[in-house]
Amino acid sequence: MMRWTRLLDDTRLGDDRKTATRAETARSEFQKDHDRLIFSEPFRKLGRKTQVHPLPQNDRVHNRLTHSLEVSCVGRSLGELAGKRLHERGLLPAGVVAADVAAIVQAACLAHDIGNPPFGHAGEFAIRDWYAKRDPGFFDGMQSATTQDLMTFEGNAQGFRLLTSLVDSVGLRLTYATLGSFIKYPWSATHAPRYKPGKFSYFASETTSFRTIATSMGLIEIEPGVFCRHPLAYLVEAADDICYAIIDIEDGIEMNLLVPSEVEQLLLSVMPAATRAQYDLHRIGRTDPQRIRWLRGKAVDVLIEDCARAFFAHEQAILGGTFTSTLVDSGSPQVAAGIQAAKNLARERIFTHTRKMEIEIGAYAAVDTLLDACSNAARELIAADPAHPLSYRASRVLGLMGELAPTPSTGLEESYRRINDFLSSLTDNRATELAQAIRGHG
Repeated sequence: MMRWTRLLDDTRLGDDRKTATRAETARSEFQKDHDRLIFSEPFRKLGRKTQVHPLPQNDRVHNRLTHSLEVSCVGRSLGELAGKRLHERGLLPAGVVAADVAAIVQAACLAHDIGNPPFGHAGEFAIRDWYAKRDPGFFDGMQSATTQDLMTFEGNAQGFRLLTSLVDSVGLRLTYATLGSFIKYPWSATHAPRYKPGKFSYFASETTSFRTIATSMGLIEIEPGVFCRHPLAYLVEAADDICYAIIDIEDGIEMNLLVPSEVEQLLLSVMPAATRAQYDLHRIGRTDPQRIRWLRGKAVDVLIEDCARAFFAHEQAILGGTFTSTLVDSGSPQVAAGIQAAKNLARERIFTHTRKMEIEIGAYAAVDTLLDACSNAARELIAADPAHPLSYRASRVLGLMGELAPTPSTGLEESYRRINDFLSSLTDNRATELAQAIRGHG
C-alpha cells in the first residue's frame, strides 16, 4: 500500500538541499510549484494554443490557457476536500496541511497540458504521421525506444520532459508530489500498447527522472518501468474530465453548433431534484447565457462532490494500485451518464465542425513543413565538414530554433528530440507563420 507520508513529498527534482520550513517562508513548497508554473514561459504560450477549436474567430471560445486555469480551479476544490478528509484522519505528514493537498492538485492541473504542441490533438497526430511516413533507413543509428517515442509522440510525455529537463536545462524543479500528480500514464511508449495504446507519460530520455520520482514517493511498480498512479493524479484527471465535458458544450453554443435548450437539458440531467426545482424558479426572466452560466456553476459543484466521494469510496484500491477506472465513471451513475452524454454530443456535433476540420488539415501541412525543414537542417549539420559546409538555408533554420537548435555534438537522437521540443513550444499562430515563411508565403 502507498502511504500519504511519502506521497506528499516536497523534495524538488534536481535539488537535494533541505527546503525551508513553513515558518520561514510565506508560501509552502507546493504553493511555490503553482507560482513557478504561472510565471513560466511555456504556461503563457498556452494562451495561443488550441483547446478544441484551432485559431478561433470567436474570442469567447476556450484556449489551452483558459482551459488549464479552469481545470486548476476545479482541481483545487477537489484537493481541498481530499486534504480536509486526510487531515481529519491524521494521515497528513508533519508540516503538511489540507491546503497543501489543494495546492498540489491545483499545480498539477495547471501543468496538465503544458507539453501539448500547436493545434491540439491534431498537432500530435501530425507529428506522429510525419515520422510514420519516413523510410526505415531514416531511423538508422537510433535506439528502438527513441524511434518509438518519435513515432508515437505524446503531449503528456512532452510535458514531463519540459517540466524536468527543458526549462533552463533542468526543468521547473517542481516537487515530487506535484510531478507525481501530473503523471497520468506512468509508463513509457514501449509499455503503452499493453496499458493504453498511444498514451504514456515519459520518453526514454526521461527514464531516470521518472524512476527517481516514482520510487522516492513509494509508487507501486507493476513491472519494470511501469508504476501505478499517484493517488492525486485521479483528482487531476477528474478535474480535466469535468471541465472539458462542460467547456466543449459551452463552446458549442458560442459557435452556434448547439442550441441553449439542449445544453440546458444535459446539465439538468446531472442535478439532484432539489437543484432542478431551484432552477425552475431561477430561470424566470433570465437570458439564455445567464441560465447556462447558472447551470454550469451548479453542475461543477455536483461533479466535484461526486468525484470526491468516489475518491474516498475507492481509496484502498487507489492506494493499493489496483484502481483501474476514473472517478467520474465510478461515482453516481446519473453523473457518469451526464458526462458521457456531453462527450457524445461534442463528438457528434462539435468535433466535426467544417472550420475545425479545415484548419486541422492546414495544421498537418504546417507541421510537415516545419519538420521537413528542421530535420534537413539537423542532418546537414551532423554531416557537415570542411568539404561540405552547412548551407546558408540550414543555418537560418537552425537559427530560428534558438536555444533548442541541435549542435554538431548533439547526435541524431537528441537532435530529433530537440526538433520536437521546438515544434511543441510553438503557438498555433507562430507555427502557422513559420510554415508560411519557410514555404515562401510570408
